[in-house]
Amino acid sequence: MRKKTLLVISTIILINVFVFTKAYLSNTKNPVDKNDAKEISFTVKKNTTLKEIANNLEDKNLIKSSLSFRIYGKLHGTAEKLIAGRFVLTKAMTTEEIANTLVDASKSEFIITIQEGLTIKDIEEKLIEMGLVKEGEFISAVKNFNGWQYYAFLDKNTLSKSPLPLEGYLYPDTYYLDPSDFKPNDLIYKALDNFEKKWETAIKENGTMLKKYSIPEIITMASIVEREVFGKNDRKIVAGILWKRLESGWMLGADATLLYEKNNNTITTQDLEKDSPYNTRKVKGLPPTPICNPDIEALSAALNPANTDYWFYLSAKDGTTIYSKTNDEHNANKAKYL
Repeated sequence: MRKKTLLVISTIILINVFVFTKAYLSNTKNPVDKNDAKEISFTVKKNTTLKEIANNLEDKNLIKSSLSFRIYGKLHGTAEKLIAGRFVLTKAMTTEEIANTLVDASKSEFIITIQEGLTIKDIEEKLIEMGLVKEGEFISAVKNFNGWQYYAFLDKNTLSKSPLPLEGYLYPDTYYLDPSDFKPNDLIYKALDNFEKKWETAIKENGTMLKKYSIPEIITMASIVEREVFGKNDRKIVAGILWKRLESGWMLGADATLLYEKNNNTITTQDLEKDSPYNTRKVKGLPPTPICNPDIEALSAALNPANTDYWFYLSAKDGTTIYSKTNDEHNANKAKYL
């Protein structure tokens, strides 16, 4: 009786193994649709697990089975070699072809996201982390930029005197890069092309301040607004306050300009006493360069500021921007909100 039971169990196991193996081979050897060669963009983000990638492939109907893809990856060693990037796949590809594509750097585009308010130094750090450049390579490319003639919004005479001439003009966005032949200029030109489109959109809104200030001055103001406050309405109000202070001979008093020279987000008493041109609490006028790379919301605010009676503002602990018309009112708000 015991032998009979073992025989039944063994038979069931063999049948299951046979069925599973047949399904596995069918899922990996046959594409979802051999006649569908339409290109589909598939992105693998950094630190994504094999299971997440397999599930995403199945969700996009690029493979028949997430489980089969994972087993294939483990059996054939591709699971440990999957790389981040954007790939072009089709439903006509087999599991083997897709797996081999996702481990091939020459078929990948790396993804870099430049968040609003990042500096050129921040961007280089991202590129170093991705293994695309060595320290100093991206900054060197910015310093040696020679494509001025391609962009009407770049004032070579003014910007070429700056330590980082393109600070403020590398538009924050997500970019796809070829890791197999990456050069810093690849990203620089992509970001400048993007800036050009956004700038043209921003100045179509009216761009009243272009009648009074140069493009470098407006970009510098936009970069300050980018780092000082969030939200479309607040940015327009703060831009109006800062332009009004500038035109009235006041100091701008923007903490964000001081932070541009620091490696942390803390301002000390010593910082406030520095005679740096970026210390707008002590030195009148705009800082000599933009302090970050602003987005279209900040650009639009600098170009079309709101006209209000406010002269002061502060950011409360909950992120709300509080406005004041007088210094006494501002001091009262500081005591209340800070």
